[in-house]
Amino acid sequence: MNRTLDVVSSFAISALRYPLGYNAARVGARPAQPLVLYEFEGCPFCRKVREALTMLDLDAEIRPCPKGGQRFREEVKAKGGKAQFPYLVDPNTGASMYESDDIITYLYKQYGTKRPFAFHWTAPGTLLTAPLTAAARGTLGSRVRKSRLPQQPLELYNMEISPYCRIVREVLCELELPYLMRSVGRRSPNRPAFLARAGKMMVPFLVDPNTNTQMFESAEIKAYLNKTYAL
Repeated sequence: MNRTLDVVSSFAISALRYPLGYNAARVGARPAQPLVLYEFEGCPFCRKVREALTMLDLDAEIRPCPKGGQRFREEVKAKGGKAQFPYLVDPNTGASMYESDDIITYLYKQYGTKRPFAFHWTAPGTLLTAPLTAAARGTLGSRVRKSRLPQQPLELYNMEISPYCRIVREVLCELELPYLMRSVGRRSPNRPAFLARAGKMMVPFLVDPNTNTQMFESAEIKAYLNKTYAL
């Protein structure tokens, strides 16, 4: 996909889902350890959970499970009994669960305040937007590509609604690269610390401790990931 079409189609998905995954609000207690989320980028129900993570300003260890993937799908089956996504594990409480609506309800109860109502966050709303988002991005972020597993997980500063972050997450998912997703949505309390670290408020921002690399710009990150980890 050429760069212009890549960006335009990603913007289309953001417009369909706006304002979900944009503002950090209704934030409650903070977990001591990051949550663990098994998911894949092309899944509309996984997207709902990532939207909630941004809106609750929660970090999560992402273990990508694209179709045909071998690295983390077996973990989900071993832990939960079936390869169904999304699957959340909370090491802070010992809770684990399938079903996006159940996960979102849990997250708001445990780490937020009153859950905001949005029709397109419900199952019917998600099913209405899913075919449109699939048409815009095709199989990007859904199917595995061969890759080299990094010794340490990568780190991605992310805002779910950002079309540029989506482009990077798709590559991370296809290559089955585990990463710590740090939420820095609009009004996020994490933004000052991020600004101090990165020097400017812009996402995506990738940190690779395996190569001591830090970088902005989705096109450059995409090229870096493919060059460094794709086989």
